[in-house]
Order: sequence, then C-alpha cells, then structure tokens
Amino acid sequence: MSDSSLLSLAIRNEEFGDVAVLTLNDPNKGANVLSQSVLVDFEKHLDDLEDRDGIVGLVIRSTKPGNFIAGADLKEFVADIDLPAEEVVKVAQRGQQLFGRLAKVPFVTIAAIDGVCLGGGAELAIWCDRRIMMDNAQTSFAFPEVKLGLFPGWGGTARTPRIVGLANAVELVTSGEGIDAKAAQAMGLAQDVVQVSPHRPDAEKDETSHEEPLLEAALRMVCHEAEHKDYLKDRDCWAAPISSEEGGISDTELGFLGATASAYIQQQTKGNYPAPLAALEVMLGAAGVDVEQACQMEAEGFTEVFGSPVNRALLNVFFLRDANKKQAGTDAEPAKINSAAVVGAGIMGQGIAAASVKRGLPTALGDISAEAVGRGVQGVLTEVSYNKQIKGPDVAKALEYTPLINGTLSDGEIANADIVIEAIYENQEAKQELYARLEPHLSESTLLCTNTSTIPVTSLAESLERPENFCGLHFFNPVRRMPLVEVIRGEKTSDQTIATAVAYSKKLGKSPVVVSDGPGFLVNRVLLPYMNEALLLLEEGASIKAVDRAAKSFGMPMGPIELYDTVGLDVAIHAGGVMHAAFPDRIEPSSILPAMVEAGRKGKKNGQGFFDYPKSKKGRPVPSDEANAIIAKHVTASKEFKSKELTERLMLPMLLEATRVLEDGVAHSVADVDLALIFGIGFPPFRGGLFFWADHVGAAKILEQLGEYQELGKRYEPTDFLKKTAEGDGKFYPH
Repeated sequence: MSDSSLLSLAIRNEEFGDVAVLTLNDPNKGANVLSQSVLVDFEKHLDDLEDRDGIVGLVIRSTKPGNFIAGADLKEFVADIDLPAEEVVKVAQRGQQLFGRLAKVPFVTIAAIDGVCLGGGAELAIWCDRRIMMDNAQTSFAFPEVKLGLFPGWGGTARTPRIVGLANAVELVTSGEGIDAKAAQAMGLAQDVVQVSPHRPDAEKDETSHEEPLLEAALRMVCHEAEHKDYLKDRDCWAAPISSEEGGISDTELGFLGATASAYIQQQTKGNYPAPLAALEVMLGAAGVDVEQACQMEAEGFTEVFGSPVNRALLNVFFLRDANKKQAGTDAEPAKINSAAVVGAGIMGQGIAAASVKRGLPTALGDISAEAVGRGVQGVLTEVSYNKQIKGPDVAKALEYTPLINGTLSDGEIANADIVIEAIYENQEAKQELYARLEPHLSESTLLCTNTSTIPVTSLAESLERPENFCGLHFFNPVRRMPLVEVIRGEKTSDQTIATAVAYSKKLGKSPVVVSDGPGFLVNRVLLPYMNEALLLLEEGASIKAVDRAAKSFGMPMGPIELYDTVGLDVAIHAGGVMHAAFPDRIEPSSILPAMVEAGRKGKKNGQGFFDYPKSKKGRPVPSDEANAIIAKHVTASKEFKSKELTERLMLPMLLEATRVLEDGVAHSVADVDLALIFGIGFPPFRGGLFFWADHVGAAKILEQLGEYQELGKRYEPTDFLKKTAEGDGKFYPH
C-alpha cells in the first residue's frame, strides 16, 4: 500500500483476483480537486499498477462526504491562461493522455461516485470503463465548464458521445447542468446505482460506512467484468467513430441535431457565451472520426475558448463567489442562530421566511392581522413544497415543513427567535414604532434586522436601547432566486452582529456582502443613476425600444424601462427621492416618472406602466399608446442616438457612482461591488462585473468617453478614484 495525504492506493485480495482501490481525500480542502500534485500522484499509481501482475480491476473512489471530485484546480488553471495556442493544445493533450490510460490498462477501471462529480472529475470518470453512482441527494454528474466560458478539454467531448449518444452528450456538455444517479443510469452513463438503507446500525458510528455499499457494489462489478470481459467490447466500440456509412448516426440525423441544438443554444445564450456553440461544433465535427482524432479536435478547439474575454470574465465571477464564501465580514465569532422570526408577511417577508424554513430553521411569521398571517404562511408553504418534477406543490414536502413555520400575532412568540427580521413597508416611523414594541421582549443577544432598501440603518436605530444588535439585512426580490444579501452596518452595529448576520445569510445559501450605511446602500445607489439616465434619454428623444435594446445588447437581463415596471413606478419615485435628497448636485430627476404615477400607471403590479401587461399576453409587456403619449409631453429634444452612445450613457453613470461608493467607504473593494451587482441586479456575468468590464475597456479610455458628455453636468464628472486609476496602471482590479 502506498499513501499520500491526497491519494491512497490499497490492494484488496479477492477470490477472483487482486483489486486496486484508489481513494481520494484532500484533508486540507472541503472538496477534492485535481491539482497538479494529485495528477502526478495519479500517474505514478497507474504506472505502479501496470507493472503489477494479477490486478483484475481498479476502483477509484472518494471518502470525502458529498464529494467525489469537484474538478480541476482553477487557480493552477489560470496560471496557464496566457500560454500560446500550441502550448494550450499540449496542456489538453496531457490530460487526455493521462485519463485515456484508464481505457487502455490491462484491467477493468471503475469510478465509484458518491457526491458531486464535476469538470475534470467527470472526465476522469468518463474515461473509466464503468461508472457506479450512489443514489442520494448529494451525488450528481456534470460538465460545468461552459459556465466558465470553456468546454471539457481532457477528453470529455470525445468520450461522452460514444458512451451516452451524441444527443445526450450535447445536452450534458453545452448546458453545464448536472444529472442525478438515476438520470445517469437511464442514459447509460452509470452502469449501476446503489442505495443505502437509512437503518444501517453503523451509519453514525463509522464515518466511512456510507462508502462501503458503493465499494461492495464496485467489487461485485469487477468480479463480473473479470469473468465476462464485456468492458473490452465497449472499449473497442467507444474508440470508434459514432457516425459512419455502415452505422451509427446518419449525416441527416447529424445535420438535424446540429441545427436544432445550435438554435436552442443561441436562444439561451443570446450569443454572449461562445463556449456552448464551440463545444457543439467540436462534437459534431468529431462524430465521424475515432476517439483519438476526436481528442485532437477537442484540444485544438479548446484554444478558441481558453483565455478568451468571456472565459476570463466568468473565471473572475467564480473567484468572486469563492472568496465570498470564505469571508466572515469581521473577525468576531458569530452567535448561533437556531430560530428565526420575520415581521411582515408580504412577498418579501414570505420569501425570507421560506428561505429559513428550507434550511430547517423554526421560523415565526407575524403581521398585523390573522388574514395577513394566514396568507403569508400559505405562501411560505407553497414555496418550500414546490416540486420541480410535478411543477407544483408537493403534499409530502408541505407536511415535512409545516411544523417549522409558525404564523403568529404574538410579539412574545416573535421575540423568542435568535434573529428577528423586519420586512414591513418602507416608512421610517412605522418601522421604529415596531422596534419600540418588540425590543423590550427581545433577549440581550437577539439580533434585530431590517430589510429596508432605502432608509439609513443608523437613523432607524436612533431610539433603540441596543443599537449594537441592529443591522440591515437587505434581501432582493424574489428571495428564492436572488443570491445577494446586503448586510448593512450602522454606526453602532457591533462586529458580532455583522458576523452573525453574515453567517445566517450563508446558512440560507445566500451570498452576503457587508456594506456601510448610506442612501441606497450599495446596489440601489449604483443602480439608480443607470435607471435615471434611461428616463433622461427618453426626454432627449430616445425611444423606449432603443434604450432597452441597448441595455439588453450589453447583456442586462432586461432594459431599464422594463425594470421600472418590474420594481414599481411608485417605489422608484420614493427611491429616487431619497437619492436626490442625498446627492442633489448629480441626481437630475425626470418629470416622466411622476406623470406616469399621476396617471395611475404603477407598473406590472397594476398591469400599466411604461408598458401594458394584458392578461391575454400572460403578463408579457406590450407597447402602450397611453404611456407613449405621456412621455411625448415631456420630450425636450429630438435626437437620433447611436447604440454606442446609448450604452455609454447608461453604463458610465453607473460606473462613476460605483467609484464614489468606494471613495465613501460604503463598499470595501471592487470585488464586493462586482459581486453585488451580478447577484443583485443581474449585471452580465460574461462581462465579469462592472469594474472587470471597466478594466477591459481601460480607465484611460473611460476618461476619454466621459469627456464627450461633460456638457451634461456633474453626473458625468470623473471622480478622483477614476483619475488615479487612469494615472496608474489603468486597472481597477489589483494584478
């Protein structure tokens, strides 16, 4: 037996022959990754096994709970990002050749998968002769490379179509989505699925017991293959072309698959993510050649996406999120949160309560009337019991979660929670009246948080006896889909309160960003100049269609005018008023918004905003003659705008406000701003973040662009932060 801290190799003497069991477990990381050191050890173990006599099988497994292999070490991967194309080809070929040995060694190879099997780990598994998977919630198989602007480069595009069929492989590789054990078995990816009885007597005593049924099944599979040699036939089959005149997929079928898959990918990616189409092209082109030539085509095609602007941007987003997972907000130790309470049973309150219930936290939900509480509890149960497979509430799930949600009118029951989140309407006086009523019932350690999106946290805390226990916890709507939470520090908020709020947010599966207090906090403060500029463009003669199209062409999930309707025009007036009061020198209010609200047009909430939302169109926006007539009364110019100018007019005010947010200390880094905007407003990930995009343009170039709009006033005036960046290395991100 040879042993390292990452890989251990044991030889088991079974009745049918010797079986090698290669076990992965990196004790220093939460997940197994294929670092260079692991790959070197893996190669040495293969060398040793090929030199041994009597080996009939190799089983590759992990003893890290919930994790088989999470993929390659991306930090090492990034180190090669500037290599010339010919060197990138060699990097891909080295991985292909190493993993390809698993399909050539003189014994059967089996990947025993328990937990996530992703990226490079999925490629290692796909090169094995057989795959066996645990049937549990943690186990999944995926090629997520397209989500990083790449596609599998160690044989994944070559080997997978030959095992599961070209159509299945195209879906797996180009979507980046995972499949569970049963789905893998159904498509022929997994040859066996193993279930574990929840009543195993040693389940809690032996921390490795959850692997034993999988290992036992793998050993049985080795025995079968050693006797029948079926894997050798599959090796020949999976090394051959999958498209030929004699058999396999025909040219007509190949053309049809290519056309339909290409159209679907274009629809999903809007042309902003080139990797799925590049992967499709490689797989279609390699259908008529053997697996070795397919690997060569994969390696050459990989150079087209590796190191591309989109690849670099998506890697930046990955590292932003990874860093966020490790940030605690402060050095203080967070308090334990074993229960939660939400006051305000509207849409936001329901979303926050549902997020807590989903994570197993007993949660109280309060409001001012039994009717409101009842609707709120029903909304929570509907959300937490939603089943994707049946596309509706699941009765069994609802029964499972029902004991965790307590609808109440009692301040005492609310106050029993470890964290209390206020989610009532945006009115400072109403919020403070609620706090005055609740605080006497709270223990000295209970956190009191507000979900306000506009009101300064410090002012809300003015009358509190324990302002150190108070902070902002700003969730975004809809809570179930939006990963961002702004954790807002007031002047007297303690470090432990921040640390606890961050830990609670992470417990809910969210990505918290700690910000300092101030009007609009981070996201809304940066977003408002972008939205306000859209209205000013309408006043100058731009059309709604042109403004929204410019934003969506840039990659925003919807245009700013449609976003107004989504947020609510009355809500937008309130938020704009807060920002104008704080920054009157650079916030130039539009007269269009008040006129729309005065006409009763509030957006999607009442079916009439800048667009109409007829029920016959299932809530989809359609142009409104009435809205256009209102806008026409406020147009002060008639100007033809080029798309480039519209894009700059929308994005530059946003960028300038982001630099002011950093100057004012509201946000602590460009990374925090970029993560918050990606997760809070859907800033396009393929741009890498607002500041990452600005780095791509260049600070000096941005100064040049701003010079063209100086006549528009202070909102286009370069900040000191921007000017210093342009004078230095021209980059916002440290390199």
